[in-house]
Amino acid sequence: MLSLLDALERDPRADAAIDALTRKVRSLPLGPARDALHGRWLGHPVHPLLVQVPVGSWLSAAVLDLLPGRSRGAGVLVGVGLAAAGPAALAGAVDWAELRREQTRVGLVHAVANTAAVGLYGASLLCRVTGRKGAGRAYGFLGLTAVGVGGMLGGHLAYRQASGANHAEEVPHVVSEGWHRVGAVADFPAGEPVRRSVDDVPVLVVRETGGAFHALADRCSHLAGPLSEGTVADGCVTCPWHGSVFRLSDGWNVRGPATAPQPAFDTRVVDGHVEISLRREDEADGPGE
Repeated sequence: MLSLLDALERDPRADAAIDALTRKVRSLPLGPARDALHGRWLGHPVHPLLVQVPVGSWLSAAVLDLLPGRSRGAGVLVGVGLAAAGPAALAGAVDWAELRREQTRVGLVHAVANTAAVGLYGASLLCRVTGRKGAGRAYGFLGLTAVGVGGMLGGHLAYRQASGANHAEEVPHVVSEGWHRVGAVADFPAGEPVRRSVDDVPVLVVRETGGAFHALADRCSHLAGPLSEGTVADGCVTCPWHGSVFRLSDGWNVRGPATAPQPAFDTRVVDGHVEISLRREDEADGPGE
């Protein structure tokens, strides 16, 4: 199975279709709803939460289909799952459009499997309401099989490919406490992002025009993009890979697709040199401060 999935990650044949679909998803006029669909308000992707409703409904329908006299309840659950599939699919699509190439290849097959499941459950519901209960049950079990395939691929995306994971989570666990010297003041041109390293962890350091310094973990929490290669403006840095925006003063994720903030460092100048110290959670400012 792993060999098949690894081959899928390397297979470029669907790349043209992937590029066209990602452009369409990114062009959807979602406005602020895009960040909501990413799950920025939740602190992690909202798609896995939303899929619980259709998957749970369809699994429960399958259980009822195995019991005598429960076909009406099974039909209701099939309909509930179909109604909930749309929002879950939209949330998954906006996440998928901001992934790496290997992830989008697996994600496309994941989406195809789930689309097949929706089609099969639609046929199941149609058969049920027209009195063909046996066919409705058969389509339902086929739909559940497609859902299982889609779920397996979704698990591969989430756990093996780390799609949706916080790629800056390890920083507080590997950066030692205390102050770390990262360079002379003259090494940091005003308004320019500069990359430094502390305990082998890349760090973004920015000197404001007024002389204040800010430092954040350099690898974007979304997919580890190098923030030091991004754009600094209006007190924020924009990731060059997928456009996530982080506030320099505290690392807060102002705009997605990142759902987690960046670890932030306190800064000071000692004897003409810049020193930074990781800001622990109990010291960090909240999003409104």
